[in-house]
Amino acid sequence: MSERSAAPLNFPEFNDSADLVRRHKESLFPSVGLNYSEPIELRRGERQFVFDGAGRQYLDFFGGIATVSSGHAIPEINDPIKAQLDRMIHSSTLFLIRSQIELAERIREMTPPKLNKVFFTNSGTEANEAALLVTTLNRNSNELIALRHGYHGRSFATINASGQRPWRSSSLSPLHVHYVGNPYCYRCPWEKTYPSCDMLCARDVEAVIRTTTSGNPAAFIAEPIQGVGGFITPPAEYFVRVKEILDRYGIPFISDEVQSGWGRTGVANFGFQAYNVEPDVIVFAKGLANGIPIGGIAATDELASSIRSLSLSTFGGNPIATTAALANLNFIATNNLRENARVVGAHLKSRLHELAERHQVIGDVRGMGLMVGVELVKDRATKVAAPEIALKLMDAAKIRGLLVGKGGLHANVIRICPPLIITTGDVDAAIDILDAALVAATAA
Repeated sequence: MSERSAAPLNFPEFNDSADLVRRHKESLFPSVGLNYSEPIELRRGERQFVFDGAGRQYLDFFGGIATVSSGHAIPEINDPIKAQLDRMIHSSTLFLIRSQIELAERIREMTPPKLNKVFFTNSGTEANEAALLVTTLNRNSNELIALRHGYHGRSFATINASGQRPWRSSSLSPLHVHYVGNPYCYRCPWEKTYPSCDMLCARDVEAVIRTTTSGNPAAFIAEPIQGVGGFITPPAEYFVRVKEILDRYGIPFISDEVQSGWGRTGVANFGFQAYNVEPDVIVFAKGLANGIPIGGIAATDELASSIRSLSLSTFGGNPIATTAALANLNFIATNNLRENARVVGAHLKSRLHELAERHQVIGDVRGMGLMVGVELVKDRATKVAAPEIALKLMDAAKIRGLLVGKGGLHANVIRICPPLIITTGDVDAAIDILDAALVAATAA
């Protein structure tokens, strides 16, 4: 990919971040948080770069939470959106939408043949709600099996499908959720070591089915790589073992691909394909339209037919979002960004392992493609989480021109998920910044 850098802008008269922070606190829900000790407004983007109100340039290694999949202000994506804006913005799903139909056909081509029907929504949360709806209706059960540390959305049902206490504002739920130990090898729930553990985490799924459920759960839901959980990446055989268990009991598998879809893992179009399994429902959103809001599910004919009442989605699959998604998928394919994610992602992990040799606060480096997590600890022997170092590191990296995210149950994991167009040169620049930022974050 191109190594060129965008020219920084200079309009300091618009740099009113402090006033925006004040207004944000006055008018928005207090649960809507902001990154950084001094939050910034991102005013403009160009490819892998973004610019704040003062014109300062940053290398974007967070991509709007794995959402800007192809880069900022890509003409091949934006031009079709602009043209569609001038033709038709909205009609509702009560009318034929050509781009919606074409996108559904495109998604069917990218997924296993049994995933024959597509339903579009506006977000990943709403898409997970749709997946939970069709499986609970189909199985006549409100029981769900979910992974600890998982995250599936912020709605009434999905917060309780999420095994993350910081994101659970209520234990009330229309679902009865049974949580299983997740494949978090760095912090194994059974304090075992892979591969001598014999995949206790996968075997726990059957134990839970047999002991704490009615025997008829509606579904098992999991992210191939846990996003908010801190990019926890299961061993290669984990989902194969789990799927064998689910098939014995006839339980559908929902693969939440909101963050791992559309080539980000560098292995395939979706995360589940990297594990050689076929889910019964896939949930998608975020990176599909490169930042334009869209979500949806692809499901089997049987599950899709479970909704027997009237149903529609006013904005789901609208002409703007589906036009953007088609343009984005074309850009990803034309520019071979999945392969770029694989190659550049391997370089990124290699360079991060080099950093780990110099910085003892790096406890673990994990992920696939351009979905990589760096877990920070106070001490490698005890693995005590270091969320305060993560906060300092993010601030120090921002000052030096690099944006990254964080996650994990203890907020101690640096999440790296840049646009798929980044180069090895961008990685090397980011590593230099992270190196200096780690020194600053750990200084006495």
